[in-house]
Amino acid sequence: MRPFLKEFWAFGMKQAYACLFGGYLVALLLLTNYWYPFAIPRYDFLFYAAVVFQIFLLAFKLETFREAVVILLFHLVATGMEIFKTSDAIGSWKYPENFTIGYANYPLFAGFMYSAVGSYLARVWRIFEFKYSYYPNVKWTFVLVTLIYINFFTHHYFFDMRWFLFILSFILFWRTHIYFKINQTYRQMPLLLGWLLVAIFIWFAENIGTYSHAWVYPNQSNGWQLVSIAKLSSWYLLMLLSFVLVSLINKPILMRNK
Repeated sequence: MRPFLKEFWAFGMKQAYACLFGGYLVALLLLTNYWYPFAIPRYDFLFYAAVVFQIFLLAFKLETFREAVVILLFHLVATGMEIFKTSDAIGSWKYPENFTIGYANYPLFAGFMYSAVGSYLARVWRIFEFKYSYYPNVKWTFVLVTLIYINFFTHHYFFDMRWFLFILSFILFWRTHIYFKINQTYRQMPLLLGWLLVAIFIWFAENIGTYSHAWVYPNQSNGWQLVSIAKLSSWYLLMLLSFVLVSLINKPILMRNK
C-alpha cells in the first residue's frame, strides 16, 4: 500500500505544480471578491497581477518560452471568442464590473483564464512526459479544432455542430491512450477520458469564478447558482482545442513496445 500512496502523493504534487497559474488566478478571484482595497478597477488589477505572475514564471524558469508563446496564442484565440460572446447582440455571459483595460464588454484579464488552461496542458505534458499509443494525423486534428472554433461563433445563427464534433473527436482519438510517468513507471488511460476529467475540473473552477462574481451568466443575474452541467460540452471542446495548440510545441511521441 505504501508505494501506491507515495505514487498518489507524487501525482497530486505534479498536478498542483502544473496548475500553478490557474490556481493563482482562482485564488485571486476569491480574495479580491471579499477584500479589495485598491483604487483601480478590480479587473484591471487582475490583469496586472496575471502579467506579473507570467513574467515570474518565465524569470524563474517555471515555464519555458515556447510554452509562453503557445499560451499567448491561446489567449488571442480566446479573446476573439470572448469579444463575440460578450457583445450586446449575443450576451452569452457578462462582466458586471467596470474596467479600463479591455475592449467593448470584454476585460482583458479574462483571457488569462483561458491561458491558464493552455498553461496547465503545456506544463502537465512536460512534467508527466506524455506518450501515446496512437496519435491521429496532425492535419485532421487541426481540421477538427478549426471546426470547433468556428462552431463557437456559428451555432448562434446556424446548426450547432457540437454532436458532430464529439463524434469526429471520438473517431480520431478512440484508439489513443495517453501514457504518463508519475515516478519511474508509466500509467495510462484513454485520452478521451482524460479530456473529460480535465473538463470537469475546469467546470468546478468556473463555478468558483462565477461565485466570486468575476463573470455571470444570464441565469445568475438575480443570484448565484451552479453553472449548468451542459457547459461541460463547451469546456470539453475548448480543452481539445487547447490540447491541439499545445501539440505545436510538444510533439506527440508514440509509446514503443506496447
